[in-house]
Amino acid sequence: MRALRRTVIGIVGAQFALAFAMTLVDSYRRRGKKPQPFPVTPPRTVSIGEGTVTTYTFGRDLYDDMLAAIEGAQKQILFETYIWKGDEIGERFKAALAAAADRGVDVHCIYDGFANLVVKPGFKRFPDTMKVLRYPVYSAGWRFLDLRRYGRDHRKILVVDNEVGFVGGYNIGSPYETEWRDTHVRITGPGVWDLKRAFADFWNLNRRRLIRGSQRPLLLETASTWEPKIRFHRNVPRLWMFPIRSMYLEAINRASRNIWMTHAYFIPDQDFVDAIKDAARRGVDVRLLLPHKSNHIVADWISRGYYSQLLAAGVRIFRYRDAMVHAKTSTIDGTWSTVGTANVDRLSLQGNYEINVEIIDEQLAKNLEEIHAVDESNCLELTSTEWAARDLHRKFTEYVLAPLRPLL
Repeated sequence: MRALRRTVIGIVGAQFALAFAMTLVDSYRRRGKKPQPFPVTPPRTVSIGEGTVTTYTFGRDLYDDMLAAIEGAQKQILFETYIWKGDEIGERFKAALAAAADRGVDVHCIYDGFANLVVKPGFKRFPDTMKVLRYPVYSAGWRFLDLRRYGRDHRKILVVDNEVGFVGGYNIGSPYETEWRDTHVRITGPGVWDLKRAFADFWNLNRRRLIRGSQRPLLLETASTWEPKIRFHRNVPRLWMFPIRSMYLEAINRASRNIWMTHAYFIPDQDFVDAIKDAARRGVDVRLLLPHKSNHIVADWISRGYYSQLLAAGVRIFRYRDAMVHAKTSTIDGTWSTVGTANVDRLSLQGNYEINVEIIDEQLAKNLEEIHAVDESNCLELTSTEWAARDLHRKFTEYVLAPLRPLL
């Protein structure tokens, strides 16, 4: 047994050592390198029911409209982000939120403590007029074995005056303004109430962690109007609720024409992989668009462990060049679409607080298909022949890192 334990510890240690070494080398190689320009699609708005949905694929366009909404706020601002960098863009958002609070707007802010460990402490000091919740780095307390208390707050939400809401993949920071390719949506109409409720539920669940403001619950008026074409799905680890994965699987299993997916990190469970493979084998045009090189090299290598079986089933894999694609979007059969914060990996689908909007609308699906086509123009498609010819050391690295899949 002692020999067995040493062997297991040695293998696991070797895996983590390899992952750590790869991360260090990749970080060194990236120093001083700037992403190249990439094609973007201008904001597009479609009418859905009593409201609208606008898609954004370039950070500057999104930030301009978010800041305009904050600056025009009259009653309330609900702002939540995973990463909030203390750079020029981060300061602009902080100043706009503080100015709104100074003129009497009820401002609530949430950010994730772990994601912002490297942000200077001075940036994280806020005026007394703002209500700020810092989701803690460690949230389990003495309940070490309670897995419901370990999820990160990976959501990105802005709601202003019950009139407009924003949700999607964009964090707040200067690199995301021009260097990353991401997707966000702006929503008006009844759907804003569901986005506001998502924010309020998280706030009320964690309000005792406030660093600024009253610990009173965030109360909501009751809205009786629903938009049947728009639904928000929230992963809530504290309540052991993970509907986003089920949303994806249901849509994939119903697909008959096309499944076009864009994801920053793709480390699904085998059931998810099998659903995609089954769709491709029944003739569905399945396309998976991923970064050629993401900001997490270990995630890239683990993701590649699925390529052989996906390519064999007929799935087309496109690798985005010269810039980080961070979007989390999918569109199916020209009708169904989703945009949100959840990646297709264990952390997003069965670990973190996440939110995706599911929309049933042909015009929005058409917009996302056109965005996907523009992104494909900046991609290299991976062929089965190219993949089979990869070096032996690459196959070995994929094999060694494969057991780390459940951790990412």
